[in-house]
Amino acid sequence: MATQKKIVSYRPKKMAIAATSTDEKSLAVPLYDKDFYKWTSTQSKLLRKGKYSKLDIQNLIEEIESLGRSEKRTLMSYLEVLLMHMLKVEYQPKKHTSSWDASIKEAGYKTQKALSENPSLKPKLKEIYKDAYFSARLKAVVETGLKESTFPEECPWTLKDLFPNLEKKYC
Repeated sequence: MATQKKIVSYRPKKMAIAATSTDEKSLAVPLYDKDFYKWTSTQSKLLRKGKYSKLDIQNLIEEIESLGRSEKRTLMSYLEVLLMHMLKVEYQPKKHTSSWDASIKEAGYKTQKALSENPSLKPKLKEIYKDAYFSARLKAVVETGLKESTFPEECPWTLKDLFPNLEKKYC
């Protein structure tokens, strides 16, 4: 008697889909869950050939939405690094290193590049900046060993302070 096997996908972007079968060869696991790389290749070929009715629309929608969220997370990450190192410079001046300055410069550059490549994120910038400061403050606590109360609850720098060329409506 064959035992039942349960196959579960571990793709983090989507809830796992389970399939059960008594025969390994007949497992009904969607390509999206079984071989993501092959799924992407197949979907792009179908798009190029105009075979829209064969597309995996639901998963394509999820992946496209995920790409947008990823760009937003990337921007927030750059801002977190920038703000965390600025906090360290401000509140631990005796430990100030050139690597902090380089991190600040690089994060500022990457932030501006991300905004130029994704201008539709600019209207969300104030919210992203606020969230980035919250995280940067906590990371600064961990990296410096200073108490959380050392750092201001509200970001001491405005977007205009950091990015003087940014349009006023986004600051």
